[in-house]
Amino acid sequence: MKYVRFSKNNRNLFGVLEGETITQLDGDFLSGTAKSTGDTFHLEEVTLLAPVDPRQVVAIGLNYALHAEESGKPIPDEPMMFMVSPTSVVADGDEIILPNLEHRIDYEAELAIVIGKQAKNVQIEEALDYVFGYTACNDVSDRNLQKKDGQFTRAKSFATFKPLGPVIETDLNPNNVEIKLTVNGEVRQHSNTDDLIHDIESLIVKVTEVMTLNPGDIIITGTPSGVGPLKPGDDVVLEIEGIGQLRNKVVDGTKGTNRPAEETQSA
Repeated sequence: MKYVRFSKNNRNLFGVLEGETITQLDGDFLSGTAKSTGDTFHLEEVTLLAPVDPRQVVAIGLNYALHAEESGKPIPDEPMMFMVSPTSVVADGDEIILPNLEHRIDYEAELAIVIGKQAKNVQIEEALDYVFGYTACNDVSDRNLQKKDGQFTRAKSFATFKPLGPVIETDLNPNNVEIKLTVNGEVRQHSNTDDLIHDIESLIVKVTEVMTLNPGDIIITGTPSGVGPLKPGDDVVLEIEGIGQLRNKVVDGTKGTNRPAEETQSA
């Protein structure tokens, strides 16, 4: 099932997407109690928001073998985790704003886990029970700052650096889905999550050994090989099998086009 957050008549709403039709729910789908209101909307009538508004964004680095190889780094024995500001999240169709054109700022196609219930010290055989569903995330990253800082938080936390969406899919085998990213129609990344070094269950176990995750928190699971730079004017499309296409345009943020992230997520 595909769940969405959307804006209609200046109201932020929740729904279920079937084909091109959204059936509105009477509350947040993460609550587990939301029911249909009976109201329906065509996709063209609404503005899709990021499908979840996370309090925590946990990111995993170097989780595909070929990406570790192209980065010139050894494969990590354990998941390499770090935090990203949730204020960097934007939606399908929103702009990716580049704040410094002198820096190399890369795209990274990633599968995102959406947590469905409070999770701490999760056992591997129960790990998927804590998942609400999955969505797509473009983990945009400033490589100059990443190298300068020696860690990743600043490089990946700028406003608009985490496009997320377009839906949360609940019926998915996360360890075997195709993932592809194109820039201006040219394929730049093309892989499958069966190439993950640490699978989805292992990531949930390791993250919850450290911290408590709550409904709506996300884990972005690493990117395959083929990462590369973005420039103003680029049209970036991330497609994950079963989830759909996350499309964002890249713009120059040095010319006064920047705006608060919350404005990019509302109609």
